[in-house]
Amino acid sequence: MANKSTIRKQVLKERLALSDDEFLVMNQLLLAQFKTLDFSQIKSVHFFLPIVRKREPDTFLMIDWLQENYPEIHIVVSRSNFEDHSMSHHPFSKEDLKENSYHILEPQTTTVFEDEIDMVLVPLLAFDQKGYRVGYGKGFYDRFLSGLESKKVGVSLFEVQHEDISDVHEDDIRLDFCLTPKQIYKW
Repeated sequence: MANKSTIRKQVLKERLALSDDEFLVMNQLLLAQFKTLDFSQIKSVHFFLPIVRKREPDTFLMIDWLQENYPEIHIVVSRSNFEDHSMSHHPFSKEDLKENSYHILEPQTTTVFEDEIDMVLVPLLAFDQKGYRVGYGKGFYDRFLSGLESKKVGVSLFEVQHEDISDVHEDDIRLDFCLTPKQIYKW
């Protein structure tokens, strides 16, 4: 068992140590796993956009594939409010993205996506065998996911590295699935 702070440091270090080739291959494998998900009942998918300098998984590959193969599915991305740690959700457009001061690409439109979100791709650094995740520790996604009926899908470059996270909080939201380069975990 390890705590979130220790896991954060360890996994971020491992991600940053990946070679460009390893990172590319892992992202292609993640895309292959993403393609196996069932989109038959999905009308909208919320994506996180990768923080490149932190070697987050390249969700643009998944967005491009989804737009090509399921053009009827709405793609939604968020803009973060760092004062209250909330997020607003907006229709995706590559031309509308701009990097904020935290190096996160965000939509600039004021148009808010009002419909239900059927699936949320959730960023993480690590996850345990129960489906709990370690993020960056600000709680943006736990607040967003609280009360949502959406499928919660983590995206990880690494397999389960911890049997249990020692400091899971009662407000932490469990994932339904987690995509990794080798498999999809289900809870």
